[in-house]
This record gives sequence, C-alpha cells and structure tokens, in this order.
Amino acid sequence: MKILLLNPPRSPENNILRFAPENAKQFIHKKLIGPPLGLLTIAAAVKDFDVTLFDSKGEYDLEPATPPLDVLVLQLLERYNPDILGVTVITSEFDYALEIFRVAKQFNPLILTVAGGLHATLCTQDFAGTAADVVIPGQCPHIFRDVVIAKEKGVKLASVPGIYLNEKSGLNKTHGAARAWDAANADYLMPDRRHLDRWISTYKVGKSPFPSTYVFTSLGCPYKCTFCSIWTQFRGKYYQRTVESLITELKSIDEYPVVRFADANTVVDHDFMNLLFDRIVEERIQKTFVMDIRADIAARHPKIIEKLAKGGLKVVICGFESFRDEELSKYHKESPAFDNEEAIRVFERNDIMVRGNYVVPNDYGKEDFKALAEYADKNRVVYAGYTVLTPMPGTVFYQQVKEEITDHDYKKYNFFNSVMQTKLPHDQFHEEIGKLWLIKKGKDVI
Repeated sequence: MKILLLNPPRSPENNILRFAPENAKQFIHKKLIGPPLGLLTIAAAVKDFDVTLFDSKGEYDLEPATPPLDVLVLQLLERYNPDILGVTVITSEFDYALEIFRVAKQFNPLILTVAGGLHATLCTQDFAGTAADVVIPGQCPHIFRDVVIAKEKGVKLASVPGIYLNEKSGLNKTHGAARAWDAANADYLMPDRRHLDRWISTYKVGKSPFPSTYVFTSLGCPYKCTFCSIWTQFRGKYYQRTVESLITELKSIDEYPVVRFADANTVVDHDFMNLLFDRIVEERIQKTFVMDIRADIAARHPKIIEKLAKGGLKVVICGFESFRDEELSKYHKESPAFDNEEAIRVFERNDIMVRGNYVVPNDYGKEDFKALAEYADKNRVVYAGYTVLTPMPGTVFYQQVKEEITDHDYKKYNFFNSVMQTKLPHDQFHEEIGKLWLIKKGKDVI
C-alpha cells in the first residue's frame, strides 16, 4: 500500500503587504515557517507502509521555479503512483487541497483521497461534494491507519468509525465512535523528521542561519478567546505531554538548533515547565527556544520567565491583541493591557526578544490607528506584528459576525486580509496596518 502525504502551498493573498508603504514591506510576513508536524505524526502512524511525505511549501521556498500546483501534483502522482493521498487542510489552503484532490482523481479515479487537519475538524461539511473521498476530523493518526488497513484489505470504509464519506447523498458520518486516542501521552507518536531532509534549509526564520522545527508540549488551550480556533478544535480541553517524552524528542533533533514549542500557550502548568527545564539543564540540551507565552503569565509570574531564559528561551511570541481593555474583554482575553506593558519589562530583563502581536478590528478609523500607533511606539518590542481580526470559521467570533462577512474567499482567511466591510476605504485600512509594522526595535522579521 503506497501512501502520499501532501502539505499544500500557502495562500499568497496579503492585502497588508499589497498596500503597505514600501519601507514597511520588508518586515511584513510573506510566508509561514515550519515543518508540517501534523503530517509527520500521520506518517509515523503508518510507518510500516510505503509512505512518502511531500512539503510543497518547502518545495516552493527551495525552488521558486517549481511549476504550478496542478503540474507539481501530477508529477508527484506519476513518480509515486499512490494508492492513498492524504492532505492536511487549514482554511486559507482549502482551495489548494481541493485542487490537489481533483488532479489526483483525474490521474487515477481509484486513488483514495483523504482530508484532515484544522479545517476538516471545524468545517467538515465544506468537503461535501468535493473530490475528497474521506474526511477525518480531530486527532486522527489512528483513524487514518484504520482507513489504510481497510483499503488494503478491501473492506468497506463504512466500517471505519469516526470518518466522513463523500457519497451521492452527501457527506455522511460512519456509524460508531472512534476509539479513544491520547495524542499527548500514551498514544504520542514521535515525528520522523527524516521525511523533511530535502527542505530543512528552508525552515529558517528571518536572518537566522539555523533551521527550526516545531515540538508541541501540549494540545488545546484552557483559555477561550473568541477569535481563536485552537480551543474550539479541542473542545476546550487541554492535554500536557510528559517531561521524559519531551526530553527524548529534544535529544533526537540535533539537526535543529532552534525549537519552537508549537503550543497555544507554552506556560500553563508551572510545575511542569519547572520540571521540564530542570531536565533540559540536567541533560545539557542546548537549544534556542521560541515560545508562545501570554502577557499575563509573564507579568504575574516573572520567576518562571527567568528560569526559562536560563534554559535557552530567546524569543517569545506574545499576543498583545489590543491596547484597549474593552477590546480585550470583548475578545475574552482575560488579561488587561497593563499586562502587556509589564510583560515587556519582564522579558527584556531576561534578554528575551519579544514578538508582540496585535489584531486590528475592521471598524478602526484614523483616530483608532493613531492611538494604537502611539501605544505601540511607547511600548516598543524587538519585533511586532499587526494583523486583521479575522472571523475564522469554527470560532466564536465567526458565529458573532457571520452575517457581516462580505468576502468568502477562503484564500484570504490568513489574518492579512479584511473579509468584512471596513470603516476606512479597503486599501487605506490595509495601508494603515502596513504602516504599523514599522513600529519596532529590531531590523529583522520573525
């Protein structure tokens, strides 16, 4: 049984970049960096089969002259001739996933096409009537393996619990419940990063000479911000990995000097993080760590930040979100703007570079942009990011404003494009956000 796992290309839609002043464009994100950790986990679940993983993001970064997606996919199908094609899908890459499936079915209608990932979890019915034969929501390595085995044995896929099948009557869920799967602990699958050797040189952030990889210490999130899809994906639950599992993984990735913990919030369980970094020091693991840490955690628990810094924490991604308490409250952020300011001081005392992120609502006018610019200038960080408050499908925010959405082109759902009517003219709104990217201390982008 031959399996091809494919990571789709990223969406190029970026109106902030398009309308930004020329001197700001060098700082604005043009691509998301990072290996496809989810697909690596899927690959580990079926490692006893003939598995190929292809990262098209890495391929386009490595070889800009790579042909268009339909040609690239056809070349891959001719080279590997898979029985099963699996694609991971986020919202902004949904259209590309469908194109991949269409090309596969044109090449060989017998190829079993399988969709998974965030969009498959939160917007399962979007795949109805498409060229995706099977849709698997949630944490699904074990379910994907069940599908592979059923395909190999010629068993009807309807016998596999926990999947959706595209049938003449629509997208239908199979009977029964999928067996329990403890993805963070008992059933954790160590990613085999050798699948990514070809693209390792592309996994670099900014001007860093070293490649980075993702490692998750937890799944889900205990917080419930209205604009976030992570906690809705895991239905509000939070799962922590074991310290020893993480130590084993960190010791196995010498080729990646930079490690970003791919958590919604890395510091939730303080006892866990204390123990983890005791073990990192004890094992003499020397990495540059990048983490997502909430401002209120840093502001109220400076000692844990000091400890993490001594263990290798060099860069923090911090969701400031807003400078106004009323907006933060509206987002259910549970952290006032004062925490942002105190967090900056804590991080800087520990020589930690901060990437502070703000989200800009579509109803901002000139005075709002001026006030945000003044606040950001007063509270400068090394790196700063300013994106659009986007109603991502599957979030609380989406449900709140879905009747106000004017642009349903999923390729624009990547936080760099307003999909609702803006108070300012459309181009001016994005231009104002672009100007904000100049307000930072550093000369690089992360």
